[in-house]
Amino acid sequence: MPESRPLRAALIDLDGTLLDTAGELAAAVNAMRRDLARPPLPVSRIASFVGKGAAVLVHRALTDSHEGRADETAHEQGLAAFKRHYEHINGTQAQIYPGVLDGLAALRAQGLRLACVTNKPRDFAQPLLARTGLARHFELLVAGGDTPRAKPHPDPFERAAQHLKFGVEQCAVIGDSANDAHAGRAAGMAVLLVPYGYSEGEPVSHAFDAGLCDAIVSDLVAAAAWIARHSAPPTHIPQ
Repeated sequence: MPESRPLRAALIDLDGTLLDTAGELAAAVNAMRRDLARPPLPVSRIASFVGKGAAVLVHRALTDSHEGRADETAHEQGLAAFKRHYEHINGTQAQIYPGVLDGLAALRAQGLRLACVTNKPRDFAQPLLARTGLARHFELLVAGGDTPRAKPHPDPFERAAQHLKFGVEQCAVIGDSANDAHAGRAAGMAVLLVPYGYSEGEPVSHAFDAGLCDAIVSDLVAAAAWIARHSAPPTHIPQ
């Protein structure tokens, strides 16, 4: 964890951290698969494919593999179909996770500035935040395609820090996966992970054990409490 304090901004992931979007993502993915004459996949399987943006999600969903790559023609058709279906369903089934609204209020009460940093394309992320009422909590959205490289590269978090005019050591990342942890750590930021998201099918404890995050917190309320503790001025002990 960076030593310079206090923390001044929280950079928060979207899918799996703020919102449970697995149901509507799965509906769009399975509609895409139906268009391409492929059988549906379980929601839990599709949820494990979430994390690296729409293009990777489609590769994984078409091949039913985390490492899979569909051929160029199938991927082009699949991505177009996914976007078409998801445009209609985006934000209609998403659920705000417990603790999110109270956690955002607690972060703002500390004077932290808030940015949502996601690999979801802006054309989907922006309406999703608006339809769920979360947009008003954030002064900045950094979405998929806004930077040359997406998470797990640090570019999106670095872009957010630059826009907010803070050093990376003044920012804390809150996410749900090793994807967020790798990006935040590479950017030189404090990293907190929640355990209830998608995490590309792997427990977030693996990221903690690898030294990629500073703590696993139960929800955004606990994240706000952690940030408050680690932003407090040091106590001077009389000599």
